[in-house]
Amino acid sequence: MEETQPLGHRGRSRLVVPSRSDVLLRNFTEVIGGPLGRRSEPGIVSPGLFTVERVLVLLTVISAFVGILVKGYCRVNGWESPAQFYATCYSDFPDLFRNRGLADGAFPVLGSQFEYPVVTALVAGLTAWLVPGSGVTEGRVLAYFDVNAALLACALIVTVLATARTSERRPWDSALVALAPGIILAGTINWDLWTVCLVAVGMYFFARQRLVPAGVLIGVAAATNVYPLLLLAGIALLGVRTGRIRPLMVTGGSAAAAWMGVNLPFAAANFSGWAYYFQFAAGRDAGYGSPWFAYNLVAERLRWPGLGPEGVDVLSPALFAVLCVAIAVMALSAPRRPRLAQLVFLLVAAFILTGKAYSPQFVVWLVPLLALARPRWRDFLVWQGVESLHWAAVWMYLGQVTSSGSSQHNLDMPYYVLAVVAHMFAVAYLMVRVTWDIYDPRYDPIRRHHLDDPHGGPFDGAPDRLTWRLGSPAVASRRRKDLFHA
Repeated sequence: MEETQPLGHRGRSRLVVPSRSDVLLRNFTEVIGGPLGRRSEPGIVSPGLFTVERVLVLLTVISAFVGILVKGYCRVNGWESPAQFYATCYSDFPDLFRNRGLADGAFPVLGSQFEYPVVTALVAGLTAWLVPGSGVTEGRVLAYFDVNAALLACALIVTVLATARTSERRPWDSALVALAPGIILAGTINWDLWTVCLVAVGMYFFARQRLVPAGVLIGVAAATNVYPLLLLAGIALLGVRTGRIRPLMVTGGSAAAAWMGVNLPFAAANFSGWAYYFQFAAGRDAGYGSPWFAYNLVAERLRWPGLGPEGVDVLSPALFAVLCVAIAVMALSAPRRPRLAQLVFLLVAAFILTGKAYSPQFVVWLVPLLALARPRWRDFLVWQGVESLHWAAVWMYLGQVTSSGSSQHNLDMPYYVLAVVAHMFAVAYLMVRVTWDIYDPRYDPIRRHHLDDPHGGPFDGAPDRLTWRLGSPAVASRRRKDLFHA
């Protein structure tokens, strides 16, 4: 493919053009004259005002605006049940502002119990200080939502740009993030986009082999949510296969130092408030959207034995551990070393599928990872369509269960369970496709363009030191460079 061959113009290389490399997008471009011509030189010829990054920022701003419009009913009429569910405009921000003391000046963790990690608590508390006035009023609730929505839009812009720069010659893949329906619909439910932003920038620094800042950002991200730690697991698997342990040591050490630096002051100031998040996460029952919750609904209807909290506490981590072992075996046995983004996507997807709960906003975790692991628009849009249906089904079901809403607006249990199952199958399908790409790189959208692992930093182009061939009783070890070579 001519557009993927590097050129020597001033040290720059052509960009991979989606209208050439993606069949679905090539068909869409017919209405504007077809895909980009062979004699054009993206990345070489100046685009003028509309650079790739400026277009991506514009697309992101449009998506953020549409996301605000989705919440339009609640912004006008308030966040009250069951209307907020039936209007699909629910957000945690108004509820937490009213019921966690934020409106009265209490700072999360330090002055009140808060079921989120410390960095999220910092964001929640600081944005509450930006809201003028005192007490709980509809105007202050709306202002609190708007402040957080505006800041999350900024975080999304940073995420899109970081993903574009991580992709090197494929910056347009970041349009998957800028236009993702899942982010438009669920981005302002919670503060999860802050975690996504920190992970995206951390992966960018790792791709540039700036291991200390990458580790610091991963550590801070882990202080907003637990899933960023899976990035270190992906680094560890590649470190074992290549024999390059130093990236894990430096990145992991920096992440640990950053996590402790953020958490220790809160733990020292109010240990019970700091520990409440961990107690809440460990003690919660199976939540909406999880396979365990869906099974219990079916079991209750069919009078099967249900799963209690103790059973879920055993089955959820056990099944996740099984999937992690399978991913580790694949990472060491694949004919060619997997890319970092592929491993991280698989690990996070496994975490989502086996978790005790699947909140609608969890979809935003996977979007930037998929843009790096498998940037194919057809699979992406099918997955996002299924997730959008699941997103709507959650609110219709919650309107019935938690608010005793009108029957004509409700979604009955079987349809809700089908939406959960469809979401799980869609994520599992993406995992299968990524695994297929790993075992047959000819289908990998990245490697079929003569790249190795542009997101892998020190692992890009690294030779194997330790591999395990399935069916062989012995582990194949190759003498390569020193174990601690960077």
